[in-house]
Amino acid sequence: MSIALVILAAGKGTRMNSDMPKVLHEIAGAPMLVHAMKAGATLNPERSVVVAGHGFDAVAKAATDYDPEATVVLQEEQKGTGHAVMVTREALAGFDGDVVVLFGDTPFIQPDTLERMVAARADHAVVVLGFHADATEKYGRLIMQDDALQSIVEFADARDEERTVTFCNSGVMLIKGTLLFDLLDAINDENASGEYYLTDIVKVARDAGHSATAIACDGSETMGVNSRAHLAEAEAAFQARARAELMLDGVTLVDPASVWLSHDTVIGRDSVIEPNVFFGPEVTVESGVRIRAFSHLEGAHVSRGGIVGPYARLRPGTELAEDVKIGNFVETKNAIIDTGAKVNHLSYVGDAEVGEYANIGAGTITCNYDGVMKHKTTIGRNAFIGSNTMLVAPVRVGDEAMTGSGSVITKDVEDGALALARAQQVSKPGMARKLFEMLKAKKAKRDEGKE
Repeated sequence: MSIALVILAAGKGTRMNSDMPKVLHEIAGAPMLVHAMKAGATLNPERSVVVAGHGFDAVAKAATDYDPEATVVLQEEQKGTGHAVMVTREALAGFDGDVVVLFGDTPFIQPDTLERMVAARADHAVVVLGFHADATEKYGRLIMQDDALQSIVEFADARDEERTVTFCNSGVMLIKGTLLFDLLDAINDENASGEYYLTDIVKVARDAGHSATAIACDGSETMGVNSRAHLAEAEAAFQARARAELMLDGVTLVDPASVWLSHDTVIGRDSVIEPNVFFGPEVTVESGVRIRAFSHLEGAHVSRGGIVGPYARLRPGTELAEDVKIGNFVETKNAIIDTGAKVNHLSYVGDAEVGEYANIGAGTITCNYDGVMKHKTTIGRNAFIGSNTMLVAPVRVGDEAMTGSGSVITKDVEDGALALARAQQVSKPGMARKLFEMLKAKKAKRDEGKE
């Protein structure tokens, strides 16, 4: 059966104390909304609909940046979860599959949990996702009889015996699509909040002769984020799980707690990540790589056998071929560095191509920006760039060419050539002593004037 994904993301999130919509606050480098969309994407949905309200344009942009095929609909007034799903009627017109309802501020639902919900839908019209919590928690209770869900009772409305039930409602549902809007049309807002509750469709479905059930997941999957404190807790939970998964996959984290990962970080087996390494979005590290301490990577690809750091920064557009070495206090950006090349110390390589087995000396800078536009530097295979060379782009240093230390290279260097571009050294005997004597006398005179 085909799946449609509906993600509720219209809330303002007052407790976040923010001008930004709650679902756009980030966990591991991605908005919470994107985490929810990624979870649902594992079901290969035929349609994805995001319900937005506060900050509609920003939420719509985040949703379509992740999935250009997503439909974003406006909930002008927030009148409950049932009402939020009602506004998807037009977006789901003609769809006869199953509808999964997720929440943009509940980012950690796992793929296998959603798959179990889909399996349960084969025998029931409505499937609710639940979790077990302490009886003192004020969540809605799922009242079960065998595998049948009898009702969802809000804590405030629950009788004493119902409050002892520890099976609680997460809000996540899977509903038979051909019934969805008939069920929604039958609920009302006759309650203390004056809102349409999605949970009311369970009773409506049962009254109409349709069955409902609930399945359980780990409570960590249903973590909702409603405040900055919750956001920090969610970040910590994501990092702990992602680190554990990497280690299970054969990656060595020397000090796991100090390594920071993004939602899309990919690291191959037998790679070693030293302490205090930060991975921003869009980083792929292949097998057998060592990322040394205090390095920062974002938008970069590191191939097999590479060594990066310590204290290196790889910025977006960095592509390292196999066995490349990037050393301490080196920064790269929009740079393609070929097999076996070395950039060992205190250098900046940006908007550049570096040939295989080239050696970039300490303090080398590719001067890529003229104040208006960026320009490209090309360094050939087996080239040797002397320390403290300034490569003023656009410029090319040929294969097996060399630059002298301290040179400012403004013209192309042909293959095999040595380029020297620095002023001639001049020595003046005795001048250093005379200069120091002049400076000391000047300082003494200045100090006398202060007395």
